[in-house]
Formats: sequence, structure tokens, C-alpha cells
Amino acid sequence: MRFILERDARLLVPVGTCEQHGPHLPLGCDTIIVERLADDLSEALEILRAPTIEYGVNTATGRPFPGNASVRRKTLHRWMNDLLGSWEEAGVESFIILTAHGHDPHQEALSTLRTRQARVFTVDVFALDFSDDLEDADGPMHGSELDTSLLLYIAPTLVRMDRAQDFVLPEKQRTRYLRTSAGALPKRSPGSLGRPSIATREKGERLYKMIYDRVATRVLGVPVP
Repeated sequence: MRFILERDARLLVPVGTCEQHGPHLPLGCDTIIVERLADDLSEALEILRAPTIEYGVNTATGRPFPGNASVRRKTLHRWMNDLLGSWEEAGVESFIILTAHGHDPHQEALSTLRTRQARVFTVDVFALDFSDDLEDADGPMHGSELDTSLLLYIAPTLVRMDRAQDFVLPEKQRTRYLRTSAGALPKRSPGSLGRPSIATREKGERLYKMIYDRVATRVLGVPVP
């Protein structure tokens, strides 16, 4: 590890969640996406990657879902600060935090991390503009077309399309949902929000390659092909 850091002192840190994304997707949907991304970037660019952090701050739900496991914002923040401090002592000079979960408290925990001197870049891959690649890009999404397409490409054996349930909010509720910082899922939701039924593996492949290219070029400085 020391010899690798002497050549490139960056560290990729994938941070996921353990939460429901509807009956058709696995609990670790967010984790699987960033773990694959970290693996591919690490292999292609010869950058070290840290073990995956599999728990984050889950989105609030109107009812409990079996298997969900969440930590508080302060817990994730302190946990990550401790880890980054240890890795910095080992020689890491720059951290690239990869996550696929836009929940505000989760993002706050990761975007406010502190180190002695090392730089910290927090990348929410779901914050990219997917409007050209999705049919339903304007509505709230959770376990929807985006997540489901990515999983159909990355881990198709974990997706049960026969169980996918579309859950689209009326316009007034949709506007209210997008405006609230908590972003709690409605009680009637099956655990997802959006239209997973229109997801395809082909979309997932395009979306994943776009995410990979954006992170590689804009964050890691790989020349644009």
C-alpha cells in the first residue's frame, strides 16, 4: 500500500446504504452501484480503493421495512472522520467519497468531513443530469427507472422485474415532495418512487458509462477521450 500511495496518494471511498428500494431491488442497491464504480475506477486508473462503507443515513419512510438499517447523520459523520484520519496518517492526501444517495442528512454527513491537510471530494453520482437518458427524468426517483436500469446492467440476477411496482405522485404531491428537504417516502409507497417498469439493461449500460466517464474526467482528471 505504501508504494502505491507514493505513486498516487488518492483513495476512493464508496459509501452506500442498507435501505429498501421497492420489492424488486435489493436492500443494498446504492451500495452495489458505488462499489462497482469504485472497483472499475480503481482497476482502470490504478488508484487505491477503501473497503465499502455499507451503511448510511436512510430516507425517512412512513412505515418500517424489514431489513432496513440506518445510522444517524452525526454517527456517519464521526465514523467517516475517524476513518479518514487514520488513512491520512497512512499517507493518503486526497479522498474521493463515492455515494449514490441524495438524502440531505446523508449528504451533509459526507460533505462536511474534515481532515488535517488532505482534500476531500464528495461525489453523489445521482446528482448528475440524466435527462437525456431517462424517459421520466423530472419526477422524484427512488428505486425507479434510474436505479433499476443500473442494477439490470450491474447485477441483473438481483433484480425482480416481476415485482416492480410503479408509484407516481400526483402533480401537487410531487411538487411538495421535491421541495421538502426530508424527502420522506409516502406511506402508500411500496418502498420505491417512480416508474421502475420502464427500466432496461440498455439504459443502465448507457447511464453507468456516463457516470464512470464523468467521475473519471471531472473528478479524477482523466483526459476526455
